[in-house]
Amino acid sequence: MDLTHSALIVAVVALVMAALRFAPFFVFNSEETPPIIAYLSRVLPCAIMGMLVIYCLKGVSLVTFPHGIPEAIAIVFVALSYVWKRNTLASIALGTVLYMVLVQVVF
Repeated sequence: MDLTHSALIVAVVALVMAALRFAPFFVFNSEETPPIIAYLSRVLPCAIMGMLVIYCLKGVSLVTFPHGIPEAIAIVFVALSYVWKRNTLASIALGTVLYMVLVQVVF
């Protein structure tokens, strides 16, 4: 690929991304949010996090070493750190770091 082709790909992706980000402001130009959008904004974050947890744990084997111990420790750490600090991003990031240390160094 040449530089022009790569630049065009980046430009198209940036344009589509910007259009998707700005579309709700043009579609819902009234001051009140439609009820379905308000409902989805309440339930989707929890549903997405639940799906991500299930996806991450689908390959964990409880019958072979390390028996899911690093995953369990990381999950408990994320839950406790969130309850303590109420910071989702920090809890997930620190839990990921802890999990990687456990997998790479401890187990």
